[in-house]
Amino acid sequence: MQSDTRVDAAGETVIRCQGLDVFYGHGAQRHHAVKQASFEVLRGESFGIVGGSGSGKSTILRVLAGLDGDWQGDVDVLGHRRAAGVAPGRAYRLKVQMIFQDPFGSLHPRHTIDRCLSEAMRFHGFDRIEQRVVSALDRVGLGKSFRFRFPHQLSGGQRQRVAIARALVLEPEVLLLDEPTSALDASIQAEVLNLLMEVRRDLGTTFLFVSHDLGVIAHMCDRVAVMRQGVVVETLAAARITAGQVAHPYTRELLANCYAAQPLDPVVA
Repeated sequence: MQSDTRVDAAGETVIRCQGLDVFYGHGAQRHHAVKQASFEVLRGESFGIVGGSGSGKSTILRVLAGLDGDWQGDVDVLGHRRAAGVAPGRAYRLKVQMIFQDPFGSLHPRHTIDRCLSEAMRFHGFDRIEQRVVSALDRVGLGKSFRFRFPHQLSGGQRQRVAIARALVLEPEVLLLDEPTSALDASIQAEVLNLLMEVRRDLGTTFLFVSHDLGVIAHMCDRVAVMRQGVVVETLAAARITAGQVAHPYTRELLANCYAAQPLDPVVA
């Protein structure tokens, strides 16, 4: 594996995975989906994981979110040492929120937007719930007129904004973003990406951002882990991607495909 994992020595590590192996299935059908993955994410950083379909990138997010239990290795999030097969507690789920690829499937179709946002706050004992709902909708550019609409009344981009608002109302320290714009049209994708950049700038939230799109990852992230067939093959600064300074052949392949689709902005020294 090629690695450029240099980080600010003064920065606080909030996510650490060391030798992570993840499996699916049983017996002869057991599949080794992630193989000895290791990386660290600093507080306030946007760290990307990029790779093709089946590379294991979303699987890592599911482990961190507590959604997958068949894994081995050392995983530490916000000082909480995870244990395989043990669901994380309420305090962990409050601090670590996940935004999924499908904005429609992640929202209850029979619940109003107000209910989608307020239920989790009630569960965690928040006060001023109505005020927080309105504030969150304002932050994602929707406004209070959307409070009592249903998901089917919204566009794909609006539904993903609601999903972001639902995560933000809980004031998480870490956002796990699983291809959050891949189901959206290009113009709407840009709007949502810009919104996420504003959230990170204003709130200092740590991002772990997964995508198959190297251009999106280079635009959104400070550092990037490149995955192929369950293995992290290279870790590097995003600026090196936009400068074309990549080491591993698979990263060069992703970069060539990205340039063919849409050239990346050059790095300005």
